[in-house]
Amino acid sequence: MQFELSIQERAEEVIIPVVEKLGYEVVEIKFQRVGKKNTLTVFVHKKGGVTLDDCIIVNDALDLPLESADITNGVAYDLNVSSPGLDRPIVTDRDYIRNQGEMVEAIYIKPVGKVKKIVGELVGHDEDNIILIPNGKDKENLVPKSNVKVLQPYIDMKGLKHAKI
Repeated sequence: MQFELSIQERAEEVIIPVVEKLGYEVVEIKFQRVGKKNTLTVFVHKKGGVTLDDCIIVNDALDLPLESADITNGVAYDLNVSSPGLDRPIVTDRDYIRNQGEMVEAIYIKPVGKVKKIVGELVGHDEDNIILIPNGKDKENLVPKSNVKVLQPYIDMKGLKHAKI
């Protein structure tokens, strides 16, 4: 018995090799109905951040392969290429690896003592725990993943300067 691949699986087969050949990482692919349109959104990452030019490069590189593969069997859709954003939650092993050595913020489900969140350097992880060095400390903290509501890159809003328009 042969199983038909879903649109999502067919999209992944086409998109991932093209994007990786360009030097980007595919973070996520979503095929969904938005309003009255079908939308295929490809979230890409590269060290140093993704620019609008990067999104255009990836979009242009995907047009012909996706059209040739006809992943939707003729159903129309819009292709969007985007960055996952600065504050995208850290979820997958690749997310953990990419963010290792970076400052992150863990927001707890249940406070630890009186602490509801911790900011620190992500130094490791395993299946059950996150290992952080809290900001300004030398000692590693073992944070159970089961008590983490959100783990995301830490953005120091005080350190950001407003752009002139």
